[in-house]
Amino acid sequence: MNTTINHQGADDGIPSEMQSMIADSVERLFARQVTRELLERFDDGHRAESLWQMVVDNGLPGALVAEAAGGSGASWLEASPVLHAIGYWQAPLPLAETMLGAALLAHAGMEVPEGPITLIQAGRLGDLQLEKEGTHLNGRAVNVPWARSCRWAVVADDQRLALVDLRQAAITLAAGSNIADEERDTLVFANASSLATGQLQLADLHEPVWHLGALIRACTLVGALEAAVDKAVLYANERVQFGKPIGKQQVLQQYLAQMAGATGAARMAVQVALRSASDLFLGTAGSHSTLAFDIAVAKVCTGEAATLAASVVHQVHGAIGFTHEHTLHFATRRLWSWRDEFGSDAHWAKVLGQAAIAAGSEGFWAGLTDRSL
Repeated sequence: MNTTINHQGADDGIPSEMQSMIADSVERLFARQVTRELLERFDDGHRAESLWQMVVDNGLPGALVAEAAGGSGASWLEASPVLHAIGYWQAPLPLAETMLGAALLAHAGMEVPEGPITLIQAGRLGDLQLEKEGTHLNGRAVNVPWARSCRWAVVADDQRLALVDLRQAAITLAAGSNIADEERDTLVFANASSLATGQLQLADLHEPVWHLGALIRACTLVGALEAAVDKAVLYANERVQFGKPIGKQQVLQQYLAQMAGATGAARMAVQVALRSASDLFLGTAGSHSTLAFDIAVAKVCTGEAATLAASVVHQVHGAIGFTHEHTLHFATRRLWSWRDEFGSDAHWAKVLGQAAIAAGSEGFWAGLTDRSL
């Protein structure tokens, strides 16, 4: 039996063998395990520890880590079904953050600890700074995802990384959460020490945690968007009013079409960014990468689609969609939360706009077509 994994197919739209294997594995796992009961228990303050162990047993946290470093060796495009499934099933886990943290550590030649791992971009959402050597940290970081659940944090400034043990006495934590009740904590570092430091070599991608964090949120947003679309279409076909399904009403059909169109555009923008990320980490992007541009576009598209979709699905469901008893809120609370994390659509639109202004009239079209704004 030939066990060689085919990594081809990304450029022709056909999933590679590894991508199909990952998609099938995570779909089976989350479809069985991420139940309404699990999500309700999570909202009541119970961590999904048994589900975390299952994703570890399936090797998902190391999907983006090279095989030589103990991971699966998947590209960003091949590992994307995991990120999509987190959003579609609203899996309450620090899995996306751990995948990115592990990928960055491995790419910098650093040892990857057992997760979960959280992420901090120094200088964003607080005043946390790494010393010149990167061995000590001082300052505050806010809205740190899953900090209470994580032993480790990957802290980045520009191209430097520091692996930090969050359980040391020099770090204090104030608990917080987003609208979806996911941990978003504040950490204060008082001359905290790092366990290890390293240098990233990622072409011209600056603030790697900020940019790649936006990419993982965009991926999970697409999953949550598709879950919301599925719920809205199902309800519109099942809910009968005045003798016919409400989905037969032209105005609702128009709303659903707009939501589906925005979701499709967001999905395509994310696919482009994932392909750029794959090229960058595989070293095929050269000295110039389009990833920063592609991430900005993806986060704008997914953020705008999330705002539209949350509005439409609640209009379609009517009053019942706003009740705690209905499952719709598991998706829409995450749409509202994730659209603003690692930069809102307004933030990334401003980044693109400022770049376009800086390029001027003569450089605008060239910058747009080669995605270098």
